[in-house]
Amino acid sequence: MSQTALPTAALGPARFPTAVLDPARLALHLPTLTRIATRMTGSLEAGEDLVQDTLERVLRSPRRVMGDEFRYLVRAMRNNHVDRIRAANRRVKTAALDETMEAVLPAPDHSGAVLEAREVLTAVSRLPDAYRDVVVAVDVAGCSYQEAADALGIPVGTVMSRLYRGRQRVIKAVESGDAAA
Repeated sequence: MSQTALPTAALGPARFPTAVLDPARLALHLPTLTRIATRMTGSLEAGEDLVQDTLERVLRSPRRVMGDEFRYLVRAMRNNHVDRIRAANRRVKTAALDETMEAVLPAPDHSGAVLEAREVLTAVSRLPDAYRDVVVAVDVAGCSYQEAADALGIPVGTVMSRLYRGRQRVIKAVESGDAAA
């Protein structure tokens, strides 16, 4: 049996032609892109903002598109949406420990409550790092178990275990008076 070589045109460029993204053709895709973006974001205004930001990014630097330009735009819009979500999550989780502890302290006219809060926070600050991070994330910052697990890079079960043990240590320190020392 003789082997025949496949024509090169059947394998590469003819199958997936590349073309420069044409700004004039982008207007044809706006209604569909806006509908998809609205479903992604949950509101028309946010969807329109996402489409505008995506088209701005795509047009900022000319690029060659392989295959269907509409699929390329949808993929670029999805990636832009994911980037926005990740950026928003990073901004929320960057509160400093000192700012969080200050926010927990009540008004100065409640001196008894202030002293108790300071005693508890002192006990929390003396916990080993693993317990302290979880207690601060859940009890002080108000994160859910899943949010704390994601922020600390540990499983949810570990968060629950460390939170229980950390709380027990804080209670023991406050009851014995070791937190004030």
